[in-house]
Amino acid sequence: MKLGYTLLYVDDVEKTMKFYSQAFGLEAGFFHEESKQYGEMATGETKLGFVQHETASSHGFSYEKVELNKKPAGFEIGFVTKDVESAFEKAVKNGAIPVGKPKTKP
Repeated sequence: MKLGYTLLYVDDVEKTMKFYSQAFGLEAGFFHEESKQYGEMATGETKLGFVQHETASSHGFSYEKVELNKKPAGFEIGFVTKDVESAFEKAVKNGAIPVGKPKTKP
């Protein structure tokens, strides 16, 4: 078995994909044009995908919707770069809301 997807449930899949493209330089992979309720970034073998809340709620379980006025959810998406400070500044410039200062890690 291997990890295939990390899926985030969002209000607007298309807007979220545009943000990840502008803020982190990721390329769009798949986007369901007809429904606009699912999309993936081209991130290699493991997909980073986004699912609109309406579709996610049809899966038969409840969850706490992530909102900016609440504490962030307990997960992390790690991007690897040699220039952490520039990547951080680019993400914030494109709408990312910092929850901490950038750190260079091994």
